[in-house]
Amino acid sequence: DEEEYRLFRQRHDNAKIARGDISKAEGPLFLGIDAGSTTTKGAVIDRDKKLLYSFYKGNEGNPLATTREMLKEIYSLIPENTYIANTTVTGYGEGLIKAGFNADYGIIETMAHYKAAEQFLPGVDFILDIGGQDMKCMRIKDHAIYSIMLNEACSSGCGSFIETYAKSVDMPVEEFAKIGIQAKNPVDLGTRCTVFMNSMVKQAQKEGADISDIAAGLSYSVIKNALYKVIKLRNPDEAGEKIVVQGGTFLNESVLRAIEKVLGKNVVRPDIAGIMGAYGCALNSMSEWEDGHVSTLTAADGLDAFKADTSNSRCKGCENNCMLTITRFGDGKRYITGNRCEKGEGKTDTHSDLPDLYEYKFNRLFEYEPLDEDKAYRGHVAIPRVLNIYENYPFWFTFFTKLGFRVVLSPNSSKEIYEKGIDTISSDTACYPAKMVHGHIRTLVEMGEKWIFYPCINYEYVEDPKAQNHYNCPVVATYPEVIANNMNELFDAFGVTFTHPFVPYDNDKRLVRRMTEILEDKGISHEEIKKAVEAARAEELAFKKDIQKAGEEALRYIQEHGKKAIILAGRPYHLDKEINHGINKMITSLDMAVLSEDSVCHLSDLARPVRVLDQWTYHSRLYKAADFAGTRDDIEMVQLNSFGCGVDAVTTDQVEEILEHNNKLYTVLKIDEGTNMGAAKIRLRSLKAAMDEREKNGVKPVHDPKPFKRRVFTKKMRDEYTIIVPQMAPIHFHYLEEGLKACGYKAVLMSSVDKKAIDEGLKYINNDACYPTLVTLGQMISTLKSGKYDLNKTALIMSQTGGGCRASNYIALLRKALKDLGMEQIPVISFSMAGLESNPGFRLNLKMGKRVIIGALYGDLFQRLLYATRPYEKVKGSAEALMKKYDQEIFQNCRDGKFSTFRKLVKRIVDDYDALPLNDVKKPRVGVVGEILVKYHPDANNNIVDIIEKEGGEAVVLDLVDFFLYGMYSKKFNYEKLSGSWLTYKINQIAIKVVEWCRKPMRKALRESKRFQEPAYIENTAKEASQIASMGNQCGEGWLLTGEMIELIKDGATNIACLQPFACLPNHVIGKGMMKALRERFPKANIVAIDYDPGASDTNQLNRIKLMMSAAHRNMEAEIKADEQKGA
Repeated sequence: DEEEYRLFRQRHDNAKIARGDISKAEGPLFLGIDAGSTTTKGAVIDRDKKLLYSFYKGNEGNPLATTREMLKEIYSLIPENTYIANTTVTGYGEGLIKAGFNADYGIIETMAHYKAAEQFLPGVDFILDIGGQDMKCMRIKDHAIYSIMLNEACSSGCGSFIETYAKSVDMPVEEFAKIGIQAKNPVDLGTRCTVFMNSMVKQAQKEGADISDIAAGLSYSVIKNALYKVIKLRNPDEAGEKIVVQGGTFLNESVLRAIEKVLGKNVVRPDIAGIMGAYGCALNSMSEWEDGHVSTLTAADGLDAFKADTSNSRCKGCENNCMLTITRFGDGKRYITGNRCEKGEGKTDTHSDLPDLYEYKFNRLFEYEPLDEDKAYRGHVAIPRVLNIYENYPFWFTFFTKLGFRVVLSPNSSKEIYEKGIDTISSDTACYPAKMVHGHIRTLVEMGEKWIFYPCINYEYVEDPKAQNHYNCPVVATYPEVIANNMNELFDAFGVTFTHPFVPYDNDKRLVRRMTEILEDKGISHEEIKKAVEAARAEELAFKKDIQKAGEEALRYIQEHGKKAIILAGRPYHLDKEINHGINKMITSLDMAVLSEDSVCHLSDLARPVRVLDQWTYHSRLYKAADFAGTRDDIEMVQLNSFGCGVDAVTTDQVEEILEHNNKLYTVLKIDEGTNMGAAKIRLRSLKAAMDEREKNGVKPVHDPKPFKRRVFTKKMRDEYTIIVPQMAPIHFHYLEEGLKACGYKAVLMSSVDKKAIDEGLKYINNDACYPTLVTLGQMISTLKSGKYDLNKTALIMSQTGGGCRASNYIALLRKALKDLGMEQIPVISFSMAGLESNPGFRLNLKMGKRVIIGALYGDLFQRLLYATRPYEKVKGSAEALMKKYDQEIFQNCRDGKFSTFRKLVKRIVDDYDALPLNDVKKPRVGVVGEILVKYHPDANNNIVDIIEKEGGEAVVLDLVDFFLYGMYSKKFNYEKLSGSWLTYKINQIAIKVVEWCRKPMRKALRESKRFQEPAYIENTAKEASQIASMGNQCGEGWLLTGEMIELIKDGATNIACLQPFACLPNHVIGKGMMKALRERFPKANIVAIDYDPGASDTNQLNRIKLMMSAAHRNMEAEIKADEQKGA
């Protein structure tokens, strides 16, 4: 109401800075300049910190000209008895402006903003700055910035979005903001990426929403995007109590009101929100001033003669070949940007004595000298310098050299090499290190190499026996499969053999056997290979020892010389200079040493277990390195995160927890193919400033290692607790719920998921987690917050496969969310065939197993029958009504677990569906495959089956039971080709026979029916799949996904929608990575890949489905016409 608005205005009008008249100033004045990416801001203060002058103007592409204009204006205004005593510059253009106009100081912009905010609100602990294109958040603790977050991914959620929308409705931004704050019913536009929000805005307009409600909704969305996506707040308390907001976007009162409503707290918006960086610089100029000093700033008469010319050239200092922008000033000075190290400025490395483990490790890794041509009696073997080769190269080089091969390594990565392979990249959302592989392979082919060896390695060699597993990430493990299926034409054209076997790298005895088999055509004996493997393993271990020794020497150096160090923690391939963009050199240029995670992790005694499932070898090192950082006050850690790295959705939170527990700073740098490292430089300089400030304030790490203690589901809880079961496959879980109840559990199945539940997931789950995580955990969190259940008598249950995909860590993400929600008392039960966690109150036994199998088989049966009849039914709704008719009988069968009843009931059900009155029409059949949750969950796939049926098609979704059979059948490959045990293989073979015995009545009924097909045997699916994809592909849906697509095509469902969460790791390989090969083998296949995530556009998904359906109808009509012509 009006009174509330008046009080709101009054409160914010109080946050005003003291001002003065510059024309009446006396004595020293202090100037601050914020040279932003698009605007230049300026502030002049006097000794009383009064603001005498401010400046704000767009750069129009020429920040030097804008700054010159500002300085001329300042000089024209100040009286004769005053002078500029000190000048400080900040912002993206800091170095350029400082060099061009001889400013005294340059400071990092985060520090400038902090100084300004502290002036307005002493003791500030949270600063949020939203500009037109950028967003910054700073958290302050112990009078130093301890956390900085920037919108590194994109600028879609910043203030310019509101400005753009206001223009689209022909309304000034000021008026748009004013009507927004007066809105009565703001439209809920969620926290989706604002690029895709236009469709939601249009939908709101169609529904008659007032423009004021849309304006308010957009303000909420900008704030939610900042708080939940960029800053990743879990609850308002994390924002602290003393909050300052700034940046031009907060001049919009609608946005200002939105943040107060979302946080439930009052915030302070300075009246100079748009020039806080410049004001902070002015304060710095004052604090650094010594009495009598006059600023070195270019004088007024020098501004008239000011001149600057810009040119570009390539730096020749190293293989990075940075594109330099050189600005030459009239006084002969020059300023260079675009360089990643000091060589670009024509300087020698002034920090060359500082330890740099990235540099050392890179050189040590690739220092091996290959055999001379005359000694390489077995010829050449080429190896690409990519991904896990950065880990395993010492092994493979030694192995092949011992066998008499000359090892040829691809050159160092470069943008040119990357661009060579772009046309063969099957998934554009894969990480940059993966996409780089294509260029390296093409380069080796162009070099004339005829044999390329690049193995698939699911398991790394066991490095830490205390870790729970030793997987490679799914992309690292299996990317050679993508190369084999997408660069085959290149190999054929140049007569190249590409060898990419799955090998048991974690078991030397098995590895000898496997490599003997792989190299059989080379005529190499088993004994030779055994000796080569022994030598290779010894060299690999020696290499790792060297890195550890170098790390220990670096630690001694920094201690003896009083230096600081950064653990630059990434994956082995982050050594690649094209991938890390010279970040290690940025760190040494700040006078800090660089340590790699594997150079110090051996010095940690990490308290285990950690919260997450510690399943990936490379990432186990990160947790230990973070723990080690907590033992030293001269070391901090920076984590490198490649865009699209799904595994880091798990690891970044865990690393942050370890560091914060030890009172250390946490910094993560996102990197991809982009070479603009401005954000990285800001973060690193801010980190250095925070380290210095903490040292000055006497802040020490607190190393207090404590293992994670999960809440166990006890026998007593079994009778008292309600177990909430997440929805995944409504047809199947409808029956599985009864099976759990029959086993004595108070199970409650969640019915559906809406957008609000997914938004809950976005609030509490790392937003880089895959879509199924957000769907599943979002519905659980939403259910817990609904108030329907006693949270002290409630448990959650989730499946845990134990595979290499991040799905096994859903439970860890859920436990973190519960902690953030203050619900740590709720136990999370692991439903796992692998037995990853023990819960005395929940047992997977024979009784439960029978009921789970029966429920799953009923689900598979009805899924086949319903989808095959519903599109053709004469009486609308009759197919679903028939399914519901059997509910009570099936519930009873799931409770009693009698297979005799199952056998009779299955026959009756199939006979009834066979007799269902149907229209005699032909419709295109469309297979739906993909990631398991998105495939089966209608709310997760936006009801794709309904869409297919509305578009005149018949959806075909294959059986859920096959997913479990695929996991069992994979043990055969693991035993025969990898390091799997004979016992595990045999147990799973028996399990397959048991499931097939249970499925036998269903098979028989379907086989004898008039209309329906029985499911394929898993052995046949594996045989078909292995012609394109190796059975070593076992992450996520693995080889089953390829096998299902082949099965569908052969059964006449040549149209396929492959559903995958955006950036799903296994799907980069086994989904999108196999489509080219499938289309080559089956030219009539009409396959479309559809991405799902909270930011995806429903309209885009719908258009892709409609396009596929249009082609499906066209193809079917052509087939009918061809058949008619044959008959004639």
